[in-house]
Amino acid sequence: MLTTIIYRSHICESVSDQVLQEMVNAANTKNGDAEVTGILLFNGTHFFQLLEGPEENVTAIYRHICRDNRHYNVVELLRDYAPSRRFGKAGMELFDLRDYDRDAVLQTVLDKGTSKYQLIYDDRALQFFQTFVEDWEKENYFEIPSGDSWEFISDEKAVKPEHSLADISPTCSFAFQPIIDPFSRQVVAMEALIRTPEGAPANIWFEGLSGDEMYEADLKSKSVAFAMASALQLGRQSLSINLLPMTLVKIPDAVNFLLSAIKANGLVPEQIIVEFTESEVISQLEEFTHGVKLLKGAGIRVAIDHFGAGFAGLLLLAQFQPDRIKINRDLIKDVHKSGSRQAIIQAIIKCCTSLEIAVSAVGVEKAEEWMWLESAGISQFQGYLFARPDFAAIPAVSWPEKRDDI
Repeated sequence: MLTTIIYRSHICESVSDQVLQEMVNAANTKNGDAEVTGILLFNGTHFFQLLEGPEENVTAIYRHICRDNRHYNVVELLRDYAPSRRFGKAGMELFDLRDYDRDAVLQTVLDKGTSKYQLIYDDRALQFFQTFVEDWEKENYFEIPSGDSWEFISDEKAVKPEHSLADISPTCSFAFQPIIDPFSRQVVAMEALIRTPEGAPANIWFEGLSGDEMYEADLKSKSVAFAMASALQLGRQSLSINLLPMTLVKIPDAVNFLLSAIKANGLVPEQIIVEFTESEVISQLEEFTHGVKLLKGAGIRVAIDHFGAGFAGLLLLAQFQPDRIKINRDLIKDVHKSGSRQAIIQAIIKCCTSLEIAVSAVGVEKAEEWMWLESAGISQFQGYLFARPDFAAIPAVSWPEKRDDI
């Protein structure tokens, strides 16, 4: 199958024009042997390359390119398939934009093309060429340093219960994980994540529950979360809890139950954030929206969790405006390498900024992910990079410290 990959990267300062030409010559030979076409644009700072050819060969060459230490911040912009090559000659050809007039260089590249139909109709790959040549997206190039330029140092402020919390409930328990603002060194909220009494994850706890039984158990478990938070001396720290969206619909008095449980455990509604995941189908959207109004009318804040992973994220934003959204881990993963993920997240940020909705990133595991997201405008994070969930306890936070030796 004919495969196309387009990527962008940043040249290292140590790479001279002579080394650059040697790179192109070596790539020309390697690509030719693999029946891969390479069209490389260079503007003095950034590389922009299209690779096309047999899928296995293109993938192997791209993996090799990603490991090359003569450039960094390699971002995959497009991976697509086509019936024929856009550029017929296997090998590598460099177009140094410093040697071309901007208006002429794109036509020079297009003159190398082999398919009049792809040149006539709106071909995405060729649209990328035009965007790069005309510098339309340059403000979105976030040049982040390597991940080892930061250390993550624990503040050793874990909170363990003075007594076992097992007697609070025989049916469920909770792990706690902080949501933080790394640069201000502030814990924004603490999330209570449901567990079995033995500490197994939520999917195990929900096994065997169905229908109204599942929604009743989901709701009642929140009183356990509030009791454990109180026992861990959460104080006035914000507390996030997860609720199945249809629990609000299936249990008519759900909001009053939550308010009673909040009060019984010495908490106040204003410090509670109810998170709804969009991965569950909301079959009665009007009734769900009414339940959200009751929550917000009582002072409880609302968030959409795993935004971008489910059925109705944009619809929920249109139906009601939550106080915050939490971007799904599947979009966060390796965002520093993925142009498609970057574009989606930037669009989410822009949308939420216009609606004054706070944005958090969850599941952050790599320093590079955090740095790119911070550069894009996100300041609140949750993930293993900073703190893992701690069963029946509040974990210490590992805060980023810039390394002086790099």
